[in-house]
Amino acid sequence: MKMKLGFANVLLVCLVLSSSFLEISMAGSGFCDSKCAQRCAKAGVKDRCLKFCGICCEKCKCVPSGTYGNKHECPCYRDLKNSKGKGKCP
Repeated sequence: MKMKLGFANVLLVCLVLSSSFLEISMAGSGFCDSKCAQRCAKAGVKDRCLKFCGICCEKCKCVPSGTYGNKHECPCYRDLKNSKGKGKCP
């Protein structure tokens, strides 16, 4: 009986922790969506800007303010490079 109760407790804890992680990841994407929408508001190719901004935001957990520049606010975002060695993030 004790073993079943212990197993049920462990299962319950795992379920609670996994739901917490899911909420955090969903909140993170909402954060990135809104920040990238602001960042890419004046972009010529908006869909490409949103794609790369989203990739950078998910990795760095930040997006510089404004629609251009200000990359000093987020060094990770600033320093990500593409395969050609150029800045990846808009």
